Amino acid sequence: MAMPSPPQVVSTSGAIHEAGAMGVLIQAAAPRIMATGGQSAQRSCWRAIVPATASRTALIASPRRALRGARRWRAGFLLERSSPPMSVVTRFAPSPTGYLHIGGARTALFNWLFARRHGGKYLLRIEDTDRARSTQDAIDAIIEGLDWLGLKADADPVFQFARAPRHREVAEEMIARGGAYRCYLTQEEADAARTKSQAQGRAFRSPWRDGGAAPTDRSFVVRLRAPDDGDVLNDDLVQGPVRVKARDIDDLVLLRADGVPTYMHAVVCDDHDMGVTHIIRGDDHLTNAARQIPIFQAMGWTPPKYAHIPLIHGPDGAKLSKRHGALAVQAYRDMGYLPEALCNYLMRLGWSHGDQEIMSVDEAAAVFDLANVGRGPARLDFAKLDFVNAHYMKSADDARLAHLVLEHIAAQRDWVVGDVEEARIRAGIPILKQRAKTMVELADQTYFLVRRRPFALDAAAQKTMKDGVAERLGRLAPCLEAATAWEEAPLAQTLKDFAAAEGVGMGQIGPGLRAVLTGGSPAPDLAQTLALLGRHESLGRIADGI
Repeated sequence: MAMPSPPQVVSTSGAIHEAGAMGVLIQAAAPRIMATGGQSAQRSCWRAIVPATASRTALIASPRRALRGARRWRAGFLLERSSPPMSVVTRFAPSPTGYLHIGGARTALFNWLFARRHGGKYLLRIEDTDRARSTQDAIDAIIEGLDWLGLKADADPVFQFARAPRHREVAEEMIARGGAYRCYLTQEEADAARTKSQAQGRAFRSPWRDGGAAPTDRSFVVRLRAPDDGDVLNDDLVQGPVRVKARDIDDLVLLRADGVPTYMHAVVCDDHDMGVTHIIRGDDHLTNAARQIPIFQAMGWTPPKYAHIPLIHGPDGAKLSKRHGALAVQAYRDMGYLPEALCNYLMRLGWSHGDQEIMSVDEAAAVFDLANVGRGPARLDFAKLDFVNAHYMKSADDARLAHLVLEHIAAQRDWVVGDVEEARIRAGIPILKQRAKTMVELADQTYFLVRRRPFALDAAAQKTMKDGVAERLGRLAPCLEAATAWEEAPLAQTLKDFAAAEGVGMGQIGPGLRAVLTGGSPAPDLAQTLALLGRHESLGRIADGI
């Protein structure tokens, strides 16, 4: 028996793509015309399977003309529409019942990175259905924290509570489709039935699942008609395949008796309507996926892909708490961390890209892959965060750092900073930032620049003013006053020459000089300190100290 000639697949350009026993497969782009207005809408991808016996001459020469108007077998062609490539859409969906904590910030970051990696969209949804606990202050803090981190959404925030009518509409449609039902059990009856189900080791099923005459004197809730057979599969992109027996899933409440949607129902409706393709969230939501997937399926919707990332734990491996650092993002800002440093640290907290520790969000967005997210909990490490922050401070723009330092001083300190002191701070930033790990440390290091004369020496500084130190500083003052250039290099040489003339090392000069110049506050190298303070201020402080 002769084997059939292998069919071929050609594109609209006539290129051969693949072969099979049925015929030639052609892929073409055809406009989809909207029902109203006749305007050309989005372009869809169409496939035509052509018998191997059909003539291909005209097809290859002008495939669009050959396929025009074909929707079924016509002149040997079978045309069907295939789905266009999926555009990635992620979302971050916090509840405004508190601040944006560090774990939520990392979840938002992973969603942002994944969307950027795939050229998609990152959306923000405020899940404010808990009206008793949701506050406008929390909403403002969440949005402020995300904006500070640079994680601005690609569209205006969606507020879940405002979509309650849509949630009710979907519940009614689900009833009509047979995927949900009205349950007239009282709360006491439902509790008793659930207790009985648990004792029997089976999921809760309401007797109203099978219908019956609806009582007129009772309110009802709307419940999901959970599947009885098979498995609910979550092919999780981080945790791997997770299977749950369908019979182990309760008939969940979708709408409460007052018509308010439950979290499970509202989330599914919103994710579908927002076009979310990938849900990246903490693994404390892993069990929720098995409950939410059947709701998608009951509406005939395709569930999104799930990726449940591990939670952040404290350095001791315990669940993250405030004593570990489970604080608002704004608290990290107030502790002196730069947003780019915090993002760098958080992205590497559970996600790896070789041994590269320092990586900007733009660099990470080009390579971010959920396959490189670990399954085990990550541990918060402030020493590493300090290291990362110090790196970004060294490379940060000096004017920006000066602005941040001055903001911090104005908000947190009672220092008097005039134009002269501000100029000293701005001049000192390039030097001082090399030694600081946080903005708070950097601000602390500027204190010697703003101290007003006369000031007292702290206890440690006073101890250096013994054994003739004051007299030696008195002899140093004229040498400094005679300096022609008040700059770091010549000042360093002046100090060196004076020590040689005195027959002592810098160890006998430096501590006392530093004490009278700073009062004991942290400061850089002596020549740098003199240069930053200026001639008049330096000589005045020496005179005060001796």
